[in-house]
Amino acid sequence: MSLASLTKDWAATSYGFLDASAKRELRRKMLKAIAVPGCQMPYASREVPMARGWGTGGLQVTLTLVNPASTVKVIDQGADDGVNAASIRRFISRVSGAAETWDTLSASIVQSRHRVPEEVMREDQILVLQVPNPEPLRGVEPNMSIARQMHADADYGKLWLTLYEQIVRKGRIMQGAAYPSMVNGRHVMTPSPIPRWDVPKLNMAKHLTFLSAGREKRLFAVPPFTRVEPLVFSDRPYQVEEHAHLTCRRSGLSGYFMNEIPQDDGGSTFEVSDSNLGIKAIQQVEGVPTEIGETWYRDGEYSA
Repeated sequence: MSLASLTKDWAATSYGFLDASAKRELRRKMLKAIAVPGCQMPYASREVPMARGWGTGGLQVTLTLVNPASTVKVIDQGADDGVNAASIRRFISRVSGAAETWDTLSASIVQSRHRVPEEVMREDQILVLQVPNPEPLRGVEPNMSIARQMHADADYGKLWLTLYEQIVRKGRIMQGAAYPSMVNGRHVMTPSPIPRWDVPKLNMAKHLTFLSAGREKRLFAVPPFTRVEPLVFSDRPYQVEEHAHLTCRRSGLSGYFMNEIPQDDGGSTFEVSDSNLGIKAIQQVEGVPTEIGETWYRDGEYSA
């Protein structure tokens, strides 16, 4: 046996950009995250060709999962055509040979910033959420050593107190995006800055979800068919954004999460946040054969 027989030909980068050691570590941490749902797992976040805070955590998880048979969809606040989404999707495709898509139904991996697609994801799909701040206790306990101990003791009293104070002062819970949620009855997580509208989509979902923060070097997971329960008081039910009565100006869809578009006259119009769902609806109206999958919400009511 010679040294040459144990080495590969020189290449500019490893397959999928990350080296084998980085992928091995990420896979170990991803398996641990699945075994302990909602629990944060530290990892050595590697440098990738984009700035910290722009999705490096989600990108590293996707690069670890992707293979030449994968089909990748990347969305930025619901849109497939945003600069960040398009750049990440193109980069993943170039370093892995994976196919690109805008269609949720066609994707095997969906990487997202701030949204969960409106169409229900299947068992054979993986959702990767980019997370800027993975620590739900940071707002109530800035000392991370103490916060880690609070997680170990399942001591979430300060979070409950914060929600109670919001009700006392404002009459309702004001927490919007990144609503703290109990995973599998044990660990509280921050489900990325997704809106309250999207949190129920993670509860008992068929798909696997990874949430990764590259800047903070933490990842956690929600395995399929795992309970994800927003922290609420028994006499104050969980409420999502009131978008049921809004109609998309482009597609005519209603009953889904909308983006507000301010107008020069001081008013507002609305567009469905899941841009590809809107495109599909327009194509159907125009007579183009298009499949729209089952959606989590119908007429503004969660129904999945």
